[in-house]
Amino acid sequence: MNTIQEGKKTATIAYITIIGTLIAFTMNGERKNEFASFHIRQALGIFITFFGFGYIIGYFDSWMITSAFWVFIFVLWVYGFISALEGKTRVVPIVGPVIQKLLKGLN
Repeated sequence: MNTIQEGKKTATIAYITIIGTLIAFTMNGERKNEFASFHIRQALGIFITFFGFGYIIGYFDSWMITSAFWVFIFVLWVYGFISALEGKTRVVPIVGPVIQKLLKGLN
């Protein structure tokens, strides 16, 4: 429980833009709080998903596909952000387990 309280601030900062993720990564550098590390990986994974798939989605030139993509990313972001605020380590739907596997060595 104490680990969660110590890492909650860093975990929530991780979801505030990609710059917040980088700041949270450096904040968690020395102490290595596992709760904060989990959410830093989740936030980074959401941003990588956004930039990676966003590049591909841009070629479709369809407002329906683009809108669906934005809603998808927003739902992932809200889910992760709320779980950090609540002090829970829930993986984001669909991409969360993949993110945790790919970025497990990070932080």
